[in-house]
Amino acid sequence: MSQISDLIARAARQFGSKPCLVEGDRLVTFADFDSATNRFANAMQALGLAHGDRVGVLLPNGIDCLVAYYGLARAGLVRVSLNSRDTLADLRFKLAEVGTRAVLVGDEALDLGVEIILPPAKVKALLAAADDQPRGIERSLDEPYRLGFTGGTTGRPKAVTLTERGELAELSAFLTDLVPDIGPDDRFLHAAPIAHASGAFFLPALVRGATSLVMAKFDPASFITLATSTRATMTFLVPTMLALLLEEPALAAADFALRRIAYGASPIAPAVYARAEQRFGPVFAQTYGQAESPMVITCLKPDEHDRIGSCGRPFTLAQVAVMDDTGKLLPPGAVGEIVVKGPQLMARYWNRPEATAEAFRGGWLHTGDIGRMDDDGFFYLLDRKGDMLISGGYNVYPREVEDVLLAFPGVVEAAVVGLPDETWGDRVHAVVSGQDIDAPALLAHARARLAGYKAPKSISVWPALPKSPAGKILRREVKRVAIEGHEVTA
Repeated sequence: MSQISDLIARAARQFGSKPCLVEGDRLVTFADFDSATNRFANAMQALGLAHGDRVGVLLPNGIDCLVAYYGLARAGLVRVSLNSRDTLADLRFKLAEVGTRAVLVGDEALDLGVEIILPPAKVKALLAAADDQPRGIERSLDEPYRLGFTGGTTGRPKAVTLTERGELAELSAFLTDLVPDIGPDDRFLHAAPIAHASGAFFLPALVRGATSLVMAKFDPASFITLATSTRATMTFLVPTMLALLLEEPALAAADFALRRIAYGASPIAPAVYARAEQRFGPVFAQTYGQAESPMVITCLKPDEHDRIGSCGRPFTLAQVAVMDDTGKLLPPGAVGEIVVKGPQLMARYWNRPEATAEAFRGGWLHTGDIGRMDDDGFFYLLDRKGDMLISGGYNVYPREVEDVLLAFPGVVEAAVVGLPDETWGDRVHAVVSGQDIDAPALLAHARARLAGYKAPKSISVWPALPKSPAGKILRREVKRVAIEGHEVTA
């Protein structure tokens, strides 16, 4: 039996009839979850799926999604996590990239180019014919366990091969550094997509006996209603979600029980964090990771947020350093690429040996993030390696400019890109979204707070910015649309 399967069975013995998952009026106990995942595993094997086969999961946030995830694990199958926000073309690409045999879908059967399509009615019939007895599937800790994908911020996403050893390392890292005090009295609210970062908090909740509350889809008003009515104690939000929450009128009078709000997936603007801490108190913990090192590179704990702007210090099990382009490790204060080692890392990119070798050159995973470390071991991210602009011969890091823009009233999202310019090389252009934004005043605000070469030369206000399924703003897509001239420039 795999170790994760054993953790599920152990939680059932320890917490039995206690609520494990709640979704609306539906409640699943720890014993129920153990039974349901065994039944799911047996149903998939009865279908003819064999150990190591890849199975896509394209299900909305909910109990059924988590039963599928861990049922696949118990069956020795490899989960391919998908997101409903992907386009049909993106979904077909991902499924084909890893040779997916079957895919679980929601209410609509899509033409996904996969051998076996499993809509809810078919899954229900398979489950009805299966028993819930554990079959003791053996799986090596180092064989493929699940497949994730890079964010696609620089091109076609690559499939990331993650092992059970890596999953257990991520679990250990969370319980050691990020949510060390999670326990049976906690209620963790999954408001972000389970297919991405929020799902990483389910296993820590499971093994410690905490209840997971699942929200089908995030919106600020519904979040406030659910968090207050259930007395949720913990949650995870991406910074954009937090910024939207801070604009919700109902927030002012809401009575929360939240004692930990984890955040990550993208950097948070200091102005957004300052407002959030003023409203919720010192309850925030930041986690920095990427698909190749899921959620686990550095962590900024609640009592360390006087260093806002930092992404924290390395998780206990991670080695993190700054490296120059020659492979030399750099001292504190020097700017270079963030690199990392540890048991949480991917095994490889699926069927991409050259890309794998490039990512792991010199024995370190190269993150593609530019940053520095201070004398106390705290790391600071400046930007993605490929996102830096050169304007008039000077380096411009978009994140620094975006932080200034996000401090302006009404701005919820911001992306800074370089548009081709014969004089400047990159003309600094900003795209923002939010409420009642005065674009000329925003330009003046930025110019008053930034060096001349960093300040945007132009600005556009869009209804929303394009984002990856993980909630990261796609600067590449912003730049493409801006270059094509589909923006309104002040």
